Amino acid sequence: MNVKYLLPFIEAAYEVLQAEVKCKMQRGELLLEKSHYVTNDLTVIVSMVGDIEGTVFYSMNNKTAMFISSAILGEQLEEMNSIAQSGVAELGNVITGRASVKLSSAGFNSNISPPTLLMGKGAVISTLDYTRLIVPLTGEPGEIIIHLALREGTHKGLSTPNISVPVAPLKK
Repeated sequence: MNVKYLLPFIEAAYEVLQAEVKCKMQRGELLLEKSHYVTNDLTVIVSMVGDIEGTVFYSMNNKTAMFISSAILGEQLEEMNSIAQSGVAELGNVITGRASVKLSSAGFNSNISPPTLLMGKGAVISTLDYTRLIVPLTGEPGEIIIHLALREGTHKGLSTPNISVPVAPLKK
């Protein structure tokens, strides 16, 4: 994985966590891993396609996820219900979206998928031949580990074509 993709994600994570959760985070030691990814209690998954493609994982335990969701929603949440899940998923979505804007400014245009939230510790996800750059962030909420499994896209200039689909009239 190209390390030049790293800085936009770190900057975006710092900005979003400061704005939404009102906390500062410290970056830990960066690691490179080629093996499969094993989930923590909650993992937000966002895919990227275009000039940069791959998957970004935001991994955290339940306590960190509850802290973040409570801060984002402005109320103390007691359980990881659908509202709390939405808050955590949105965090990953906003960080990845902001990072993709920063990458676009550097000439790398990519689109992101809606976030997927995987709940449960111990699931194994293969990133196939993508090496993951692991970025641990620690602070008041706890630890958020960002896993970047990204590379230069094989579909440079990917765009969505205009496709018209004929629709049959409804029968009454």
